[in-house]
Amino acid sequence: MTDVANGINIKRKDVARCYRLLLRELDLKMPVVDPIKCVARIASKAGLSEKTKRRALLILKDAAEIEISAGKDPMGLAAAALYLSCVMNGENKTQKDVAQAAGVTEVTIRNRYKGLKESLKL
Repeated sequence: MTDVANGINIKRKDVARCYRLLLRELDLKMPVVDPIKCVARIASKAGLSEKTKRRALLILKDAAEIEISAGKDPMGLAAAALYLSCVMNGENKTQKDVAQAAGVTEVTIRNRYKGLKESLKL
């Protein structure tokens, strides 16, 4: 991020640090998107079944209960839950299909998928 008009370079890291400082000093909570809210959008873009969508919601609820979802990108987590649900339901979708629908990388899907599968013992 740069301020070209004044010839000043502002690093993203500096802006992030200031943002965190403001949140802490003003005792504000950072807005967090619930991954459950992302499921429907990704599922419809990827053309997934209602059964797969419902199972992904259950996976995310279980993940929230054991607090493995904290601090993770909600879109990546929702996409991984959907992919895991596809695998469990035998729905033929690739990581690439789900990743494109969610706007995340296949690597993100793989990492979150692995984490969900191990933590939830699926």
